[in-house]
Amino acid sequence: MEQYKKATASEIANLWASYMNASSSTAMLTYFKENVEDEDIRGLLNNAYDLSTFALETTSQLLTESASPVPKGFSEQDVNIKAPRLYSDTYMLHFAINLHILVMTHCTNAISQSSHEDIYRFYTESLSKANSVHMQAVKIAQTKGVYVSPPNIPTSDTVNFVKKDSFLNGWFGDKRPLLAVEIAQFYSNIERNVLGAATILGFAQVTESKEIKAYLLKGNNIAQKHVSSFSNYLEKSYIPVPMGSDSFVTESSQVSPFSDKLMLFYTIGMITQGIAFYGMSISTNARRDIATLYAKLSGEIAFYAEEGIKLMIDNDWFEEPPRMVDRKDLIEKGRD
Repeated sequence: MEQYKKATASEIANLWASYMNASSSTAMLTYFKENVEDEDIRGLLNNAYDLSTFALETTSQLLTESASPVPKGFSEQDVNIKAPRLYSDTYMLHFAINLHILVMTHCTNAISQSSHEDIYRFYTESLSKANSVHMQAVKIAQTKGVYVSPPNIPTSDTVNFVKKDSFLNGWFGDKRPLLAVEIAQFYSNIERNVLGAATILGFAQVTESKEIKAYLLKGNNIAQKHVSSFSNYLEKSYIPVPMGSDSFVTESSQVSPFSDKLMLFYTIGMITQGIAFYGMSISTNARRDIATLYAKLSGEIAFYAEEGIKLMIDNDWFEEPPRMVDRKDLIEKGRD
């Protein structure tokens, strides 16, 4: 019975990740809600902040009850709310939209891996709250004319069945038109990379570390290259490409609102989430060339994320996630 009460490996992993993500988003939202000018977006950011603090407090409690250490995460020392505005209100709005897409994705996965009622209930409630905040953010973006919506496309009015395996072609021969799901994935991945490029560009403007600045600028270039790759597929199919915004980042460069530790953690987090979304894109497309593209780009950003983790380790900033005990080490110690 005691073994049943103890949280499972999946539950501990999800709670740990939830705490770290909520800790970083709480710090960033603390700065955003103090610097935003638009009152509608301010109300949204306040709601997003409340959800992040709810997740932070609840995961801390659940980890403690499971006899697992609560991560150090991030605190007020990692954010300077008095720093000049680094991002525009429009950026903060899109930040909120993307943040809650990620929260909903994480909660859905965590629910499927939860067997304890209190943990299951926490993720179910978090999913509902994140869905509500996401809908609020989308409505605000639509009202202000800054919501990027995938295009409408003409489709067949009859049900058809694929007759030839050329349906899978991509490298050679005739290429079929993009499927609606492939268009949707390209659009979503372009939006995430545009937002990611802007985020990293802002970070690069304010960090004082030359090493971290070089790392961030490399990430910005990678994100822009991925946007170009995805846009090329849409353009060849005569599909409009979602446009980025040069106004996302201000000219501020003197005082950083975030610690280098927080900026590196968030950058690595965006990359690892990008790998997951690319994996989803591979699973929902049916053209060989597109699958190969996503696989290639996934490998590129995986190496980039590894570079960031090494920087975190070198600066003693990388908190080790929960892991299995080292049996070999215990055995060796037992011989002494």
